[in-house]
Amino acid sequence: MTTTHKNYINGEWVDSHTGQVFPSTNPANTSEVLGYFQKSDGLDARSAIEAAAQAFPDWAKKSAPVRGEFLFTLIRLLEEQREELAAIITSEVGKTLREARGEVLKTIASMKQLTGEATRLTGQTVPSFDERVLGYTVREPIGVFAIIAPWNFPLGIGLWKIVPAILAGNTVVFKPASNTSLISVKLTELLIESGVPKGVVNLVTGPGSVIGDELSNHPLIKGISFTGSSEVGLALGKAVGARGGKIQAEMGGKNPAIILADADIDLAIDCIVTSGFFDNGQRCTGTSRVLVVPEVAEEVKRKLVERARSLKVGNGFDPESHNGPVVDEHQLNLYLHYVQKGIEEGGVLECGGQRLTDGDLANGYFVAPTVFTGITQEMTIAKEEIFAPVIAVIDVDSFDHAMEIANQVEFGLSSTIFTNDLQKAFQFVKGIQSGVTHVNMPSTHFESQFPFGGKKISGLGPREQGESALDFYVETKTVYIRP
Repeated sequence: MTTTHKNYINGEWVDSHTGQVFPSTNPANTSEVLGYFQKSDGLDARSAIEAAAQAFPDWAKKSAPVRGEFLFTLIRLLEEQREELAAIITSEVGKTLREARGEVLKTIASMKQLTGEATRLTGQTVPSFDERVLGYTVREPIGVFAIIAPWNFPLGIGLWKIVPAILAGNTVVFKPASNTSLISVKLTELLIESGVPKGVVNLVTGPGSVIGDELSNHPLIKGISFTGSSEVGLALGKAVGARGGKIQAEMGGKNPAIILADADIDLAIDCIVTSGFFDNGQRCTGTSRVLVVPEVAEEVKRKLVERARSLKVGNGFDPESHNGPVVDEHQLNLYLHYVQKGIEEGGVLECGGQRLTDGDLANGYFVAPTVFTGITQEMTIAKEEIFAPVIAVIDVDSFDHAMEIANQVEFGLSSTIFTNDLQKAFQFVKGIQSGVTHVNMPSTHFESQFPFGGKKISGLGPREQGESALDFYVETKTVYIRP
């Protein structure tokens, strides 16, 4: 019997007042319902906000190291349950078990990094012109924050937003993506079991447009941390900013990989397959544009197409699968739309470009890894985020031309270059308009001790993770004391 899951508000699992539920299904087999979840609305969100506001004063009064004690239990639970968590992610997102295990391990690493932040919630002492005055700063919690997490890394991104918020002394309302509600309920259960008090974390599932409207406009919500599309993130930022709230938004990418003539071509292809094809390209930092100079263009195209054709697409639990299905019908249709757009605008479809329906794939959202050549910067698939395993190869005349094309998009999240020329590598690092960049590495590489975020329409507000992890969730108070 399929379980019906509830919202978590003020320490209680409760039904939505709407009386309605919605299913989360397995994208590898759409007839398999993983669970039913509350189809909440603004009234449910308001209840969660009020519960969080009520819990805030007592939680904020606790010292930061005491607030952080729950993290040690959380890390232990994540480690003990990592196989179960990975299996849920594979069932609900579609990514392979290998990729799901990787998400769990990255989440654990991020939580370990955050254990020290509770004791590093430091201010500054600054000398005064008056020798009788002691001046210093403290960083203080603000109130209730809304956490809006995406479906592509539902465990990792959910926790690396929630945990810094509550470490800083705030309370939260957590709104997960509807198609990853099951892993989000599990995430909430882990926080409860770790000892987070009632009201500090509240979970509300349901349609983003309805709940998001309440979260962005309610005066008790002091800020929103969002990961998702640039369109939604910018709209949230406008709504929250209009009433003086804070916004932190990690949004889309159209990430370039430049390949120069002196590059290790096999290394470059390995990295592009990892970042552009694995996990179906459903990573905001995934490579979607390959900019290649004439000397190695044909070799790059040939080897990239060969690798794309060699990838096995199947159920994520099959150890031989390189990719599972895309997450849902919406993503499937986006993939098909952009493939058609690429063909209509004159791109050369070298491989892929279709839904896969043979045998066991018939009931899932499986798609073929896709390579286009003959792409120019004016074409849609060179400019818009696809979020699917589609790589556009763009011929460039030189390094300078590659840099010009790489920066000619609205996005600025991640990037990479493949070269053995140290001077060119540093020119690239200095000139590329992205918040994260790499040399001879996949554009998806990240480590949780470093700040993460994008430029242009890829990011708003302070960076996530690293030493910046708590910056969004605190306000600075300056203190002058004359004894």
